Amino acid sequence: MAAAFAPHLAPVYRTADLRVIEAAAHGEPLMERAGHAAAEVARRMGDGRGGTILVLAGPGNNGGDALVVARWLRAWFHDVSVILRADPAKLPPDAADAHRAFVQAGGQTIADIPRAWQGPLIVDGLFGIGLKRALSAEYAALVEFANAARTPILALDTPSGLDADTGVATGPVIRASATATFIALKPGLLTADGIDLCGDLTVHTLDLPPSTFASAPGHRLDWPALATALPPVLARRERNVHKGTFGTLAVIGGARGMTGAPLLAGRAAMKLGAGKVWVGFSATDHPAVDWGTPELMLREADTVLGMGADALVLGPGLAVDARALDLVSRALAARVPAVLDADALNLVATHPPLRALLAARDGATLLTPHPAEAARLLHTEVAAIQRDRLAAAHDLASGLNAHVVLKGAGSVLAHPDGTWDINASGNPALATAGSGDVLAGLAGALLAQGLAPKEALRIAVCLHGAAADALVAKGCGPVGLLASDLPDAARDLVNAAARQIA
Repeated sequence: MAAAFAPHLAPVYRTADLRVIEAAAHGEPLMERAGHAAAEVARRMGDGRGGTILVLAGPGNNGGDALVVARWLRAWFHDVSVILRADPAKLPPDAADAHRAFVQAGGQTIADIPRAWQGPLIVDGLFGIGLKRALSAEYAALVEFANAARTPILALDTPSGLDADTGVATGPVIRASATATFIALKPGLLTADGIDLCGDLTVHTLDLPPSTFASAPGHRLDWPALATALPPVLARRERNVHKGTFGTLAVIGGARGMTGAPLLAGRAAMKLGAGKVWVGFSATDHPAVDWGTPELMLREADTVLGMGADALVLGPGLAVDARALDLVSRALAARVPAVLDADALNLVATHPPLRALLAARDGATLLTPHPAEAARLLHTEVAAIQRDRLAAAHDLASGLNAHVVLKGAGSVLAHPDGTWDINASGNPALATAGSGDVLAGLAGALLAQGLAPKEALRIAVCLHGAAADALVAKGCGPVGLLASDLPDAARDLVNAAARQIA
């Protein structure tokens, strides 16, 4: 089944990887192609509105891109003002060529914004993917002007002031209406601050051959792409099957006062096709039946651990007491795939022997921390996690021999083989109690049905967000959407996708 899972996902590259691609394409007119592609976007954004387009050109190659944009817009009979505060003689070679071509075409640059400027569009070409520091005062002032102008802004490659690798803005940063990014996506456009700063995002590959992107280390997860290549087990084509065909999942959690968490996980697992789901409660006074989903089989956790499930979900509502520690230790010793969430992660963070057991286990492991749980696991602060979400996820994946999703806006997935993904589905409706329990249940159901861990995590995370998107599109949320609303929506999306697969 894993071999059949081959969706066409958009590649994502960090700056160092992009520099390698650029070097390999040396001699190709990449700046001209980038500027022309962005000028097409700018023309669409500015057409039908009077006034002068303001182009902000920086001192590096991003400024060169902006000068190409300005030259093309002038050729298409737009009025353009170009702000260039750098000495043209000190521009990098390609940017200097772009400046020369702009001047030869009749253009000129100015150092300051025209008095009482008003126009249909601002093009941000101040700084691109190389920026790793806060903007200097003179460029920060231009950013602040652009943001205050109440005019659409088109950012070239990345909004100026945004770290393209991390998505972190350490000072003033452009709040773009649209971003035209070149060659491929960058992590910082898809996670952390970047997800709210880029506006409508378009990718322009600059006529580089498809082979350029064949070995991309990272990918963006989009539900429409994943839905076209679902594993066969989710299509349910074979008829000679029974409930055992689709695996048995055990959910371990539910200390006293927190029995709802494992029930949410169990319900999600049933809705995503697990053949059977046992819910093992840490609490001795657990419910005898879940009247919301009576198909769930409810037991004490000790009993469930000895029943031979095909996959485990550990942690929803588990607590961090001695009983919880014993349950997780015994569960991790089992050679079956496992999802660790919530308190199971907190126990690993505070008990070195448990951490060693996790890192050494034979069964596939998925971890689903939010930033605070990731910080505990890495013995650092939440701010450090958020400064480089991709690096944090990689550290967890390599250190704990696990497939990891660092949850949040633009959830980051990292895998033990060094590959990674950033999820593009989801919305603020997911910021609600129990949402993580549902995600754990979805992932557990996929493991129980025999999916490889990387594919299980990819599908679960993207489907989780897509379910929230579908509900909001129908008017359910974002305010007031409940975690318990998600499983039905996820089920509907998977079945709709399966119907489309031949």
